[in-house]
Order: sequence, then structure tokens, then C-alpha cells
Amino acid sequence: MATDITEDAVQSPIGEINKYDFRTVSKGVFKAKKGLNAEVVNQISDIKQEPDWMREFRLKSLEIFESKPMPKWGGDIELDFQDIFYYLKPTEKQGKTWDDVPAEIKETFEKLGIPEAERQFLAGVKAQFESEVVYGSLQEDLAQKGVIFTDTDTALREHSDLLREYFGTVIPPHDNKFAALNSAVWSGGSFIYVPPGVEIEFPLQTYFRINEESMGQFERTLIIVDEGAKIHYVEGCTAPMYSSESLHSAVVEVICKKGSRCRYSTIQNWANNIYNLVTKRALAYADATMEWVDGNLGSHLTMKYPAVYLMEPGARGEILSIAFAGKHQHQDTGAKLVHCAPNTSGQIISKSISKDGGRGSYRGLVRVEEGAKNTKCSVVCDALILDPESQTDTYPYIEIMEPDVSIGHEASVSRIGEEQLFYLMSRGLSEAEASTMIVNGFIEPLVKELPMEYAVELNRLIELQMEGSVG
Repeated sequence: MATDITEDAVQSPIGEINKYDFRTVSKGVFKAKKGLNAEVVNQISDIKQEPDWMREFRLKSLEIFESKPMPKWGGDIELDFQDIFYYLKPTEKQGKTWDDVPAEIKETFEKLGIPEAERQFLAGVKAQFESEVVYGSLQEDLAQKGVIFTDTDTALREHSDLLREYFGTVIPPHDNKFAALNSAVWSGGSFIYVPPGVEIEFPLQTYFRINEESMGQFERTLIIVDEGAKIHYVEGCTAPMYSSESLHSAVVEVICKKGSRCRYSTIQNWANNIYNLVTKRALAYADATMEWVDGNLGSHLTMKYPAVYLMEPGARGEILSIAFAGKHQHQDTGAKLVHCAPNTSGQIISKSISKDGGRGSYRGLVRVEEGAKNTKCSVVCDALILDPESQTDTYPYIEIMEPDVSIGHEASVSRIGEEQLFYLMSRGLSEAEASTMIVNGFIEPLVKELPMEYAVELNRLIELQMEGSVG
């Protein structure tokens, strides 16, 4: 049974500081009752007219979610899972042009700059609003080469055999409590297939927007990069600020076949009331390279550790992450590299910044399986603390079952030095400007790996986070 969607949200003007903190008055077509149970799961499956195997997958996943205890690692989760809306369908159908999208939702994404980015430098874009993708496009020449870029619900209908072959194989529901939750109530997300030898020159992008209060968003993304193919996928996420908590719990599975290359770039800028509990994992086969570029700002608590399992010789995994923890925020982030075959290599670079009492945590794993000879892996995690009230923690796990390997680990914690500030302020900068410049230098390794438009945006977000900071 549906509940009515309220229309009393206030559309506030966008200021320079709160560009992303605005609410849209939206007339959705269906909203499930608050709370999680088998009735809601069946309701989602009914609305999407799913095959029996997916309904059974969802219901079994719900049982796993209910049976698993809360994780003992990570941050404190004080969230009432029965006080969340698990499904909201914003439109009757997905638009193939922006004119097909309801005006208020189209306006939302225009304010976020998505159509402009699509025109300038993207090969295709999906826009998800609440629980569904409301707009999708792909350059015609890529479609003619056999590239599939669609939302996961459509993929279940139109590419069922391909989706079923890989869905849930990288991250099964029993992997962890939040993977089980996503598997039970997933909706939207991206499905990408790149045929052998096809190289996509420009990034594909999906943008996720939570608009309603006490809302959960559970997108499911599956990317298959076939032999010798190449792709760069970019995702962005935002939500307005409410007094009650909201939940974002995504699952991302990536398969990199022999000789392929995938770069997955994320810039998440959630409102401070969001619990961001995400599972991301890739399998890299012979001579394939998987790169995660991961930026985390906002949210009340983020728990996210992108992983690469190096399955065959020659595979490489690279993970570059940054987390910015402000007041009342805990960024529990990190990375995992699991070497399952000889002659594999990997690198983790993780950076965190904490200010105004924020807490940044690095939680990482490097594991070398027996027989994975000649493995090479390096880990560098650096933390920058901007004031005495803030905190940083490091939890590195290194498990080595094979003696013939080379593993390096470096970690550092630092504060902005008075000499650095004095040097910059003697050249006319204010203390805040000098602090921001030092922070921008600290995150440069990540910024230079992003498309230019995203790099500019990330620098701007950091500047906004730094407002009021005095070093």
C-alpha cells in the first residue's frame, strides 16, 4: 500500500555555499510505506515485474540481512532501519531526452550541472532521482559498437542472461549485512557491458540524487569490461540536509577481463545526515588493470573500502582515495587488495583530512594468497589534522601467505605547520587562504587523476569545507 507523497518541501535558493543543499518539490508516482519487511520487498519486485529468480534472490537476501548482526568494525551506526522509506518511484518512465523528464526533476539536475557536463565531455549519462533512473543516454556510435549502458532494472528485462551470469557473483548477499540489505531492496544503478577491444574515449557517468527526507537509496551497479576493452566511469552523489537520518547503501561489482582497463571515479558529497554504507569490489583477470579513484565528503558516517581481487598473473589494482571529515562526521574509509595469483601488483594511496572535531579512519587490507609469487604492493596512507579537536586512526591489515613478495607500507600524520602558514601569509594570503592552499596541495594526487571538470569541482568543494578554518 502506498502512502501519499507530501508536497510541502521548500525549494530554497542555491547559494554559493550550499549549492547542493536544496530540496525539490516532486510529485512521485509511488512511495512504499516506511520500514523494511517481506511485503515491501515483494512490492518492489511486483512494481518492477521481475522474474521469479530475482524475487527469490531479494527475499533470501532479506533473511540474510535480518540474521546478520551489526558489524563490530567501522563507525557507530545509530540508525533505525524501520524509520526509512525503502522505495520511491519518481516518474512513470525513464526519459530518453531531458524534455521527457518532469520539469522539477530536470531543473534539479540542471542546477547540479549534469546536462551541461553531458554536452561537454561525457559519452553517456544516467541520472537517478530517489529509487529510479529518470534519464539515460549513450552516444550512438558506442551503441553501434555493442556497448550497453543502461540502468540495472532495464538490464534485468532486456539483457537478462548477461546480467544473471554476473549479478551477485562478485559481492554475494552473505558478504556483509549491508550487501544483503542492498540485495533485498536494490533499485536503479548502472549496468555496463563493453565488448572485446572497444575503448571508450570519454567517461560514462551516473549521478545519484536523494531528495526526500528519511529516504534510502540502494542502487546496484554492475560493470563488465571484456577482453582488451577500456572504460572510465564517473559517479557523483548529493542530497539536501534534513534533521532526520537517511541511508545510502550501494553495491558495485566490476569484472575486468584479460587485458582490459577500468577506471571508476567517485566524488560523493552527501549531506551531513546521511549514513553512507557502500560495498565496492572488482575482479581483475590476466594483465587487466582496475583503478578506483574515490573522493568522500559529507555524510554523518561513511564506511567504504573499494577492493580489487587480482585473480590471474599480470593483473594490477590501483586505489586512490581521499576523505574529508568535518564537524560530527566520521569517514571510515580505506581500500583492499587481494593477490590471488603470481606476478600481480597493486598500489593504495589514501589521504584523509579532519577538521572541527571530525574523525578520519583508514581501514585497509593487503592479502597475498599462497602461491602468489612475485607480488608487488605498496600502501601509503597520510592524514592531515587541522585542529586539536579532530582525530585520525589507521587500521592496516597485512596478511602474507607467500614468502616471495615485496610489500611496502608507509603512514604519516601531520598538522599544518606554523612555518608553512607564515611563509604563505608573508606573501599576502590570509590564514584561511593559506590553509586551503596547503590542503589542496595535500590532495593533489587525487585531483590530477580526475577529468578537469571534476577536478575543478573537487577543489571548490574543499574550499567550501575549509571556510571558517584558521589552520
